[in-house]
Amino acid sequence: MAKRYQEEGEKRPLNKAGIKNFLGVFRFVLPYKWIFFVGLVALSLSSGVLLSFPYLSGKLLDVAQGKTDFYFNTINQIAIAMIAVLLIQGVFSFLRVYTFTYVSEHALADLRLQLYSKIIWLPLPFYDTRRVGELMSRITSDVGILYDTFTFTLAELLRQVLILVIGVPLLIVLYPRLTVFMLLTFPVLILSALFFGKFIRKLSKKTQDQLATANVVVEETLQSVTVVKAFTNEAFEIARYKNSLTDVIKTAIRSSRYRGAFISFTIIALFGGIVAVGWFGASMVQSGDVDVGELFSFIIYTVFIGGSIAGLGDIYSQLQKSIGASERILEILGTPDEKPDAGAALKIKGKIDFENIQFAYPSRPDVQVLKDITFSIRPGEKVALVGPSGSGKSTIINLLLQFYQPAGGTILVDDLRITDYNLHAYRGNLGVVPQEVILFGGTIRENIAYGKPSATEVEITEAARQANALEFIESFPQGFDTVVGDRGVKLSGGQRQRVAIARAILRNPAILILDEATSSLDAHSEKLVQEALENLMQNRTTLVIAHRLSTIRKVDTILVIKEGLVAEVGNHAELSARDNGIYSNLLKLQVDLK
Repeated sequence: MAKRYQEEGEKRPLNKAGIKNFLGVFRFVLPYKWIFFVGLVALSLSSGVLLSFPYLSGKLLDVAQGKTDFYFNTINQIAIAMIAVLLIQGVFSFLRVYTFTYVSEHALADLRLQLYSKIIWLPLPFYDTRRVGELMSRITSDVGILYDTFTFTLAELLRQVLILVIGVPLLIVLYPRLTVFMLLTFPVLILSALFFGKFIRKLSKKTQDQLATANVVVEETLQSVTVVKAFTNEAFEIARYKNSLTDVIKTAIRSSRYRGAFISFTIIALFGGIVAVGWFGASMVQSGDVDVGELFSFIIYTVFIGGSIAGLGDIYSQLQKSIGASERILEILGTPDEKPDAGAALKIKGKIDFENIQFAYPSRPDVQVLKDITFSIRPGEKVALVGPSGSGKSTIINLLLQFYQPAGGTILVDDLRITDYNLHAYRGNLGVVPQEVILFGGTIRENIAYGKPSATEVEITEAARQANALEFIESFPQGFDTVVGDRGVKLSGGQRQRVAIARAILRNPAILILDEATSSLDAHSEKLVQEALENLMQNRTTLVIAHRLSTIRKVDTILVIKEGLVAEVGNHAELSARDNGIYSNLLKLQVDLK
């Protein structure tokens, strides 16, 4: 789990493949390319105009000393020109910030939407190897890194490059001897900064990794807070978190020592270089080779260029993070999904055939869950799947829903391979009432309407009535507008089940799947839910996964699944009368336990 968090700031090399990944995400900017182009022009003009400021500053000193070999002959004229430069630069800077932000917000909103849409359409096996937190971080952290890159890092990179590309040749032309002396001094500083910077970044990454480990403790305990409290392990978890934070502190303090030494070295070396350039320039002023204004302009240019060089290290690091984020996002966007082509409406009758089905989950390929399953279900027939845990009952349902594809054999619905149907239209004919109902955090109305988003108020009310849910819904002050809370926590288990049944009724599926829908209810709630289920099962093919055998006495056929095979087939009377049969033994065991 810690690894997931450590990957958030993971960097990738700035090579050809990395740049290709970054450009792959940059395509989301293309719909706004003209606005982006305006921003680039504004950035270029802003940087270019700003570079005239040091030159004018130097001329201001020269004119103040009585020199008149310049276009402007008074300090007032030069001061007005400098103010104009600042105003023009401010306008271009505003335009650059606005256009880059506009493009970034729109482009990354498009990226977030496409990424979320992609994740929603991905098949279930994808989720077997991904955690929800990891996918959330792709939409939040990784896209956030790209947002910083598009709004700030790219602009800064271009600005610094422009200052270097324009500034260095300008210095060589205007102040050749001073520039040569500067270029002999600064490479030592730059190489030292790169060496120490890389070392400090490693320590910083180690600190982040350890902080990630500490965050894991927080996430685990908050997600399982009921378990922590049930086992009275609050003090244990606090101690575990404290130990993790202690490791973070140790590494952070060690990193701060090196970072402090690096900053001190940088300040001494940088200003030492400036002192050296200043000394050389002052010598040239004294000898009459350079004017005071020229030296002043040169020093300001040097500060501009030095700042640009110093900033490139952080920009390079940020670009590496962006490439890592781009790579992870493109990996998801490039994964094959289940999004179907538009198809005509489909209404199936509900005939189901499993022919020699074999299956093992992709995450456990060595464990054969279904070995050779064969059975047939007629339209409108009610069939129960019975057997010990791990026998393959839920897997049969997963295959019928096309969450996974079998390794061998064929599944037919209405005598047609289910893979030949439009997947979206096919699943629209199936309804599921699970054992553990998960409701969305909205209102009861919204949760019922999830079965048919276009449903009218009358249809929603009728579905609730058929599900025996109308009475308890109307007992709430807000009625259908009652907020159910996160995952439906404000409703009881029986109420959640009846909302789920109402949702399935509204969907009106041809094939209904009931996954132990009454197993965890009290007697009163079970009676109400069972009545609702009987309403729901009318005139539709129904598959019931059951552990409590008393709930399936009225079904047409019972399939007893054992070790991935159909071990027994029959109705309740036939199977319960079979001596030493699997079903009869399970029935006797449940009777004995009562």
